[in-house]
Amino acid sequence: MLIVIVLAAIVLLLLLITVVKLNPFVALIITAIGAGLAAGMPLLATENEPGIIDSIKTGMGNTLGFLAIVLALGTMLGKMMAESGGAERIARTLIRLFGERNVHWAMMVVAFIVGIPVFFQVGFVLLIPLVFTIAKSTGLSLVKIGVPLVAGLSVVHGLVPPHPAAMAAVGIFEADIGTTILYSLIVGLPTAIIAGPLYGNWIGKRIHKDVPKEMGEQLTENAETKNLPGFFNTIFTILVPVLLMLIATLADFFMEQGALASDSFFYQAAKFVGDPVVALLIAAVYSFFSLGYFRGYSREKVLKFTNDCLAPTATILLVIGAGGAFNRVLLDSGIGDYIAELATASHISPILLGWGIAAMIRVATGSATVSMMTAAGIVAPIALAMPGTSAELLVLATGSGSLILSHVNDSGFWLIKEYFGMSVKETLLTWTALETIIAVVALVLILALDVVV
Repeated sequence: MLIVIVLAAIVLLLLLITVVKLNPFVALIITAIGAGLAAGMPLLATENEPGIIDSIKTGMGNTLGFLAIVLALGTMLGKMMAESGGAERIARTLIRLFGERNVHWAMMVVAFIVGIPVFFQVGFVLLIPLVFTIAKSTGLSLVKIGVPLVAGLSVVHGLVPPHPAAMAAVGIFEADIGTTILYSLIVGLPTAIIAGPLYGNWIGKRIHKDVPKEMGEQLTENAETKNLPGFFNTIFTILVPVLLMLIATLADFFMEQGALASDSFFYQAAKFVGDPVVALLIAAVYSFFSLGYFRGYSREKVLKFTNDCLAPTATILLVIGAGGAFNRVLLDSGIGDYIAELATASHISPILLGWGIAAMIRVATGSATVSMMTAAGIVAPIALAMPGTSAELLVLATGSGSLILSHVNDSGFWLIKEYFGMSVKETLLTWTALETIIAVVALVLILALDVVV
């Protein structure tokens, strides 16, 4: 019955989002309550068992207590990049280094770097004016230039912390953040190359799209006259949180080798500044100076930037929090433990299971965040019951599965379609295809890495 409850809960979640068109946050809470009731959890907490509402509150609180800070600080960093023109400076410099013939490779690199601290939609809107400018000046197909851009952004969005869903999965699987970042780069770069420049070059020869006239004129106006920040200044600002988190991982490595003691000042300082919250706080504050005050922006202007950018994060936070609540109900009801026992007995690979569940929910709902959070909640207890499974690779597996087969129920599908001026069929052949390539190639690389590590 517990397996039936899990399957019914997932089906209910999909129906509420896709058929009833219910807000994912509300749908996740309703599903969590329904799963708890069906599993026989008490309405209110008892001495021996937590109640349904208590599990929901605990799950949401534990998830958002950490993630809300990370998301807010990361969004502020991204806003400073957008307003200062730092992302455009990086793009222009790399394109000059790569040359026009290899401009599609430059766009993938740009997207991969810029995408680290910003959401997919933010990074896309940030860089699409540059894509239009290049397409106009070179006469190349918008598809050839644009596909590598969205491939780079999508890979980073699904696989690389500190993106919210990946960061939440790190917490659910209790993975090491630094190791996860390292593995995500090992898996993500080859994946982005195959789905971006290689596939983009192939499909760009078959689908030639010019820049949409009205949108192109709007987004390329005065692009050449902007006073942009320095390349190395912007690069360093973006990479500050990543470097700090990697320092914490290195501190753990040297402690395990006996070179550092866990109570030493250097170890504790490295772990403190490498904590995602502190790392992003340092990076955000640094960006206020490097991309703000030192470039002539007033304190009032920087304050306005940081205030304005927080409103759009509310929906994302609620969905992720509700995913955490659903996860907690599955754990407290005993469903997670039962599934873990079955999976252990059947020897199902948690990596394949996490990828498969995330892929199924992604196809049905169109939401990478919902699918990754739900898959992580279901697979986490299985991973705990199967020693030897890499928590970091599980984060990547659920992340890659959550990107597969984006189609008409995904807002990203329509974003790409409208900006590129494509038909639904053309969008399926470009955007949907590259998302599926990312999911499959990443899975293959994750399984290969699992053999090594």
